[in-house]
Amino acid sequence: MADYRVITSDFVNLHISTSKDDISFSEKRFMKDITVSDLKAKLELMTGGSCNTMQIQAYTKDNKLVCNLSDDAALLGSYPLENGMRLHVIDKFSIRNELDFGNVEKYELPEEIYAKKTDSVRAFLAKNKLGQYNEDYERNKQKQEEEEKRLAESTAVGSRCKVQIPNAPMKLGTVMYSGQIDGLSGYWIGIKYDEPLGKNDGTCKGKRYFDCQPNYGAFVKPQHVLCGDFPEEDYDLNEEI
Repeated sequence: MADYRVITSDFVNLHISTSKDDISFSEKRFMKDITVSDLKAKLELMTGGSCNTMQIQAYTKDNKLVCNLSDDAALLGSYPLENGMRLHVIDKFSIRNELDFGNVEKYELPEEIYAKKTDSVRAFLAKNKLGQYNEDYERNKQKQEEEEKRLAESTAVGSRCKVQIPNAPMKLGTVMYSGQIDGLSGYWIGIKYDEPLGKNDGTCKGKRYFDCQPNYGAFVKPQHVLCGDFPEEDYDLNEEI
């Protein structure tokens, strides 16, 4: 079992390899105070493996097995890892497919016909006074919008931040925009990630809100953004096959 001691050194530089066709990556820099679970999330994005099933082995520069990183709650620095060692990721690396229905023609029921239907979701909500038909709905919605606005206004552009969205790995970046976005409700924070883990280049619906490289930008809700002293990690994303 790993030793949960206090880590005094901040970073460790490690090579990454996988069991898929002997693919290897150039040296990566990792913070020692992240957990093995967080490390797996990073390796999932890097290698395409699954953090739920992957196994990680540590090897010396001479390719001698040192240990297995088997305790998800342990800190990376609690294992005997040194600069130049190698982490080997073992997994099935199943292919993930993303379907794009953007070009599929959609049929929408005319509003006047939908409003007359008695078996629709809208009719059910109105009958049972649920959702927007509940008298507390608008009041709660207004409170949420006011809190979202307060968080957005307190998020300063240029701040370093950590983005933590439920069921997604933690990401580090810099706040580039704070405010509203045309065509979207509420308030949003524009983030330039340290890694190409985003979805855009600072534009949304054809309008530019900030500048960054493609796939480094994202817009997230203020409640998922925490500003603080989060130094940028040194990433080298050039793969070596």
